[in-house]
Amino acid sequence: MKYEIKALDKKAKSATMETVHGTVETPLFMNVGTVAAIKGAVSTDDLKEIGCQVELSNTYHLHVRTGDKLIKEFGGLHEFMHWDRPILTDSGGFQVFSLAKLRKIKEEGVNFNSHIDGRKIFMGPEESMQIQSNLGSTIAMAFDECPPALAERKYIEASVARTTRWLQRCKTEMERLNSLEDTINKEQLLFAINQGGILDDIRIAHAKEISEMDLDGYAIGGLAVGESHEEMYHILDVTVEHLPQNKPTYLMGVGTPINILEAVERGVDFFDCVYPSRNGRHGHVYTNHGKLNLFNKKFELDKRPIEEGCNCPACRSYSRGYIRHLLKANEMLGMRLCVLHNLYFYNTMMSEIRTAIREGRYTEYKNNKIRTMLEG
Repeated sequence: MKYEIKALDKKAKSATMETVHGTVETPLFMNVGTVAAIKGAVSTDDLKEIGCQVELSNTYHLHVRTGDKLIKEFGGLHEFMHWDRPILTDSGGFQVFSLAKLRKIKEEGVNFNSHIDGRKIFMGPEESMQIQSNLGSTIAMAFDECPPALAERKYIEASVARTTRWLQRCKTEMERLNSLEDTINKEQLLFAINQGGILDDIRIAHAKEISEMDLDGYAIGGLAVGESHEEMYHILDVTVEHLPQNKPTYLMGVGTPINILEAVERGVDFFDCVYPSRNGRHGHVYTNHGKLNLFNKKFELDKRPIEEGCNCPACRSYSRGYIRHLLKANEMLGMRLCVLHNLYFYNTMMSEIRTAIREGRYTEYKNNKIRTMLEG
């Protein structure tokens, strides 16, 4: 991997990142395809058309349903889903702690029951790395515990200490797997995850500790899980400066367009979130003048596209009134068009962000973007 910062505008950074699966430009938004597919009938060819640079899939979901060993038989996720650009796989840690039933945490890892069929599964750092190696993703995430943001200090301290020990085991296992002859992607990258709830001192100490391990990238996890936006921005203010600036910085599971704009200003350059696809499937679409609910009756006779000037597949050909009709009739095409529009909106916004940073006008761009979205 080669990560090179091309421009800095105060703390906002724009970089290029070369990987075995191609070069990407940051800041970027990873389009979330949890089970190797974007919900809403969006294909990988669609992803290229709407400007997606990195697709994100999930270790937990692919392990409990379909199976990583089966996907390895296809040559890994890239071959399985017909995608030749970078893929990041989430370690499964967040899902183990948020979805799994009857979980039991111990030093070795986590015993839990699948949320799908109840079968007993064990996952620890080595198992997560092995699954991600079978998937052959470009970037693998370290296996961590994601404590509730508002958990008590004593719990968070113990959790973060265990996450650090697990990170070392992830690193050791990744190095071993990348050396094996039958490994699909011998250049698989490993990103660490910073945790600590909303406790400044724990976040900072953990950021310093994991930075010394010299990994390929650094993520900030455990945010957007119950704390306020102001608390999240504060944690970014105090944490990002203690992570290596010359490595990618990834804010996990965030978020709204405004969240992203604020986080970029604080030095973050990787993002992912289910909002654009999830909201799209419910008829909620993003525009530069705020979010629209296309189920609203006022759009029944609206012949305009979702947003004037938008070049997404939906806006090029279809009216708000027609898309509303599809949604009301429960036709899959309606959801598909809304998801395509939302992902295009996010990917286009990231392109605008990169340009603004490289032209030294990011603060102006951010303020104008937020103002127009809030004013409607």
